[in-house]
Amino acid sequence: MSKQEVILCQGLEKSLTQAINKCPHDKLFVLTDEHTHRLCLPKLESIHALQKAEEIRIGAEDVHKNIETLAQVWQTLSDRGATRHSLLINLGGGMVTDLGGFAAATFKRGITYINIPTTLLAMVDASVGGKTGINFNGLKNEIGAFAPAACVLIETEFLRTLDARNFFSGYAEMLKHGLISTPEHLNELLAFDTECPNYEHLKLMVGKSVQVKEDIVEQDPKEQGIRKALNLGHTVGHAFESLALAEHRPVLHGYAVAWGLVCELYLSHIQVGFPKEYLRQVNQFVREHYGCFIFDCQHYERLYELMKHDKKNTADTINFSLLRAVGDIILNQTTDKTTLFEVFDFYRECMGI
Repeated sequence: MSKQEVILCQGLEKSLTQAINKCPHDKLFVLTDEHTHRLCLPKLESIHALQKAEEIRIGAEDVHKNIETLAQVWQTLSDRGATRHSLLINLGGGMVTDLGGFAAATFKRGITYINIPTTLLAMVDASVGGKTGINFNGLKNEIGAFAPAACVLIETEFLRTLDARNFFSGYAEMLKHGLISTPEHLNELLAFDTECPNYEHLKLMVGKSVQVKEDIVEQDPKEQGIRKALNLGHTVGHAFESLALAEHRPVLHGYAVAWGLVCELYLSHIQVGFPKEYLRQVNQFVREHYGCFIFDCQHYERLYELMKHDKKNTADTINFSLLRAVGDIILNQTTDKTTLFEVFDFYRECMGI
């Protein structure tokens, strides 16, 4: 898998023009959703390199990250004469970059694409690293491909218009990056004033967060080893997300990851000795900023079954990436159902359910 270029923009027009010029193409398309069509596309309309671009607009939010929307994008590309030499620009959050990347990876056996993430979650996670895909059969990211963008352009000015829920959704992935990197980075994230953000400081932290992911992806592009560290919080988090979707009470991905971190850091504590003090600090941060995901003991079996469908698993075991300490990653850990149910008990007690 080729390495993608990630650029922390000092000016989007210059960076995007240069990126487009590096990708020879016969036709240019911009994929947006209903939100980015209204809020973000107008900021690009004066860019000369986009004057001949054709917009493809899809529905917003994760409920549209499905095969029907994917087919709609394929159909539009086909109807408008796209060839294997066309270029697709994905302008949006994680749903747009995931689905758009997969559409690009599969149309005509693969066309070039550029990501311009517009949410914090997409900047630090979804748009970076080459994973693309859609939800299928009630399961998160069940269908997809490793297909890196030619370029990812990170313009943090978009974050000034982000609502609090979407800010914290992305911030959960930054917390994860702090947990798997250094105590200094994690402490900086826990201490950041999220009520009155300093956007210049936030831009620096976004750069650090992206670098953590990029360094890991470069070592292990197809998740054979160390890239599994990026799954911290996601084994339980994806189960929460899938359950919420099935019960028609969908939650933002980052919120599910934050709740998953509470569970998997506790599992790290009881299985490999993750420090109680950091467990307490992270749990407090999640309680204060993310609320809680409500479930009871009658959901335990369902959550267990959902975790068994996780792509990281082998045979009948549920695979976890755990931490012995901040930055001390222990891969390929398993546990039994009884211990998992103890983890759910801890979560409900810790979160005050």
